[in-house]
Amino acid sequence: MNTADVVDATLEWPIAPSFTKVGYDLRSRLDHWRPLDDYDQTGQVVVVTGATSGLGRAAAHQMAANGATLVLLSRSRDKTERVRDELAAATGNDRLETAVADLADLDEVEAAAAAIRDRHDRIDVLIHNAGALDAERHETAAGIEHTVAVQVVGPFLLTARLLDRMGGAEPSRVLTMSSGGMYSAGLTVDHLEMDDEHYGGSEQYARAKRAQVTLNELWAERFPDRSVVFHALHPGWADTPGVERALPRFHTVLGPLLRSADQGADTLVWLA
Repeated sequence: MNTADVVDATLEWPIAPSFTKVGYDLRSRLDHWRPLDDYDQTGQVVVVTGATSGLGRAAAHQMAANGATLVLLSRSRDKTERVRDELAAATGNDRLETAVADLADLDEVEAAAAAIRDRHDRIDVLIHNAGALDAERHETAAGIEHTVAVQVVGPFLLTARLLDRMGGAEPSRVLTMSSGGMYSAGLTVDHLEMDDEHYGGSEQYARAKRAQVTLNELWAERFPDRSVVFHALHPGWADTPGVERALPRFHTVLGPLLRSADQGADTLVWLA
């Protein structure tokens, strides 16, 4: 066992240090991680949801710098177009597009998927990054609990509608930004959506994240030839606007130890 293995085991035993920037810094140095700037993504078509802030924006910025053709999908047209223009100016990449959909609205997901299909005959990478952690329970117009709609049902529909643009001679990838928070909840399909009486935002979030991982496994079973590869990943504990807004106490206590958005997004870019 070498030094890197010992450090890795030490970080994993109590779990928490592994998720912080301490774990990131130690592992990146001991394992000599290759800089993300070294990866050439020219020619890749990448669809990424939740790309206007936090981890999604950090990943989009790096992939734009690496030359990818990006479709930035978020619910606000104005914000998505502004971020597209900012990323284009920062990276010099003019192959950045937008699509608009609230993943909680299945009609909007259908429309966005159709628009993407019209523009692209092939999609190399589909990234499910958009998330939601709600303090109070509310449902979509379709009667689906909001967290489940945004993180499970909407992404499932988007995947289903884009799959015929994926695969072939070169494998495509579907990447889902899950969370280590899923370890706090098991998956009970009959009770995936919490009711009003027992609702807790963090637990509902954990259930949705657990469901994401299970769905990835089920999707993968449909492609034994690995023409489309499915990955779920955990970004570690990262300092993002979403974390600050949804988990203010967690953000305050662990603030100095939180990873940057770029550090949290690095595995996403590496897998892409």
